[in-house]
Amino acid sequence: MVELYLNRIEAFDRNGPEINSIITVNPQALEDADRLDKDFGSKGLTGPLHGVPVILKDQMDARGMPTTLGSVVFRDYFPDRDCFVTDKLRKAGAVILCKATLGELGRGDTHGSLFGSTKNPYDLARTPGGSSGGPGASVSANLGAVAIGQEGFASIRRPAAWNGVTGIRPTAGLVSRSGVYAGWPGQPGSLGPLTRSVTDLAKMLDVIVGYDPDDPMTSFGVGQAPETFTDSLDGEGLKGARIGVMTQSMGFHSEPDSDDFRLVSQVFDRAVKELESAGAIVIPLPEIPRLAELLAKRASDGRLEEAWNLYYGRSENPPYPTREAMMQSPDYAKVHVSKYAGTALTGPAAYAEYLLAREELMFSVMKIMADLQADAIVHKTVEHQPTLISEGLGEPYYDMRGTTHINTYLVHVPSISVPAGFTSAGLPVGITFLGRPFSDPEMVKLAYAYEQAT
Repeated sequence: MVELYLNRIEAFDRNGPEINSIITVNPQALEDADRLDKDFGSKGLTGPLHGVPVILKDQMDARGMPTTLGSVVFRDYFPDRDCFVTDKLRKAGAVILCKATLGELGRGDTHGSLFGSTKNPYDLARTPGGSSGGPGASVSANLGAVAIGQEGFASIRRPAAWNGVTGIRPTAGLVSRSGVYAGWPGQPGSLGPLTRSVTDLAKMLDVIVGYDPDDPMTSFGVGQAPETFTDSLDGEGLKGARIGVMTQSMGFHSEPDSDDFRLVSQVFDRAVKELESAGAIVIPLPEIPRLAELLAKRASDGRLEEAWNLYYGRSENPPYPTREAMMQSPDYAKVHVSKYAGTALTGPAAYAEYLLAREELMFSVMKIMADLQADAIVHKTVEHQPTLISEGLGEPYYDMRGTTHINTYLVHVPSISVPAGFTSAGLPVGITFLGRPFSDPEMVKLAYAYEQAT
């Protein structure tokens, strides 16, 4: 299986359509696969992912491979050890196949000074989204069995939707970010799988969730995960489920009067009817008060130096002594960062406003769900079709148009995107099921039932 995927990477990522979604292939992948084959003959399965080739977003550490962040700035950085999730994957028997492209430094669309731009398998002129565009495109193109991405600003769900795959941003605290660039002490970021089926996603969650003392956020997840997420794979899971349907536009720089927006809306409206046909009780969601105003309050906590020190402090050979030294390096001038990637406000006052906005939005959404007795809210994962690669390379930067990021504010809730079909232009559309804190098993159940019904 590993050899098959390596051949596909060579044929379709390096050559042919040149999707350009893979930065580094694990030089030990075939050797690891051979060892697992031998172990199976003598001892049986190593774990639930025995021999499964996994793709990692290249901000996750894996020993023997560089963590480049898609940037020439870090092309020679080899971490000393695996990140927490990579270690869990290996112990479960997975083969780390390769590292995938991402928005440079984990921000914005999937462009980087180290690799260029990644293409969408459904239209090579369009972007796969970001920042986990490489994981999304590579799974879509069948270059690996499954992938792990990271989401802070729809960075798992947007690539999932635009590449026609499934992706989840789990409730913050279920999955550790230690050994991942831009992890703790940040809160919004969360690792999650991108897969071609909800079944594969559930199996991946079973492996990667767990408490890690190096990521204090995971203390909130203790006791919250089920024995197995595969128990949620119920094909009748939508029968009687109360689903609040959100039609209020909330996408980043969305254009509700445009034809592009309408094409996605047509697919979403059809998906809502499919939910009803599968037995769901569909409830129109009232407008969330001050939604656009609250979403505009997004701000950074300004703890970039602390996050840098915690991440690179794991290594005996950090690439730079300080974050400031990195920013002063000649290579830093080559970094590609889109206009929208840096739109979060900074400073104590802005961050205080953001926290108040997040609290207000959390209470508003949870109260609406309680009043409606809703099991989940469903909304468009992205309100526009995949944008052109060229639109992310220069002004006016339309690359993130339509991105829904309400879950950036509702930090403690899960959001899962599942394919909903295609626009009349042949481009994939996803719908998101958003739930209450730690209702991840329920969201998996709803997504699976929808997948099976369609």
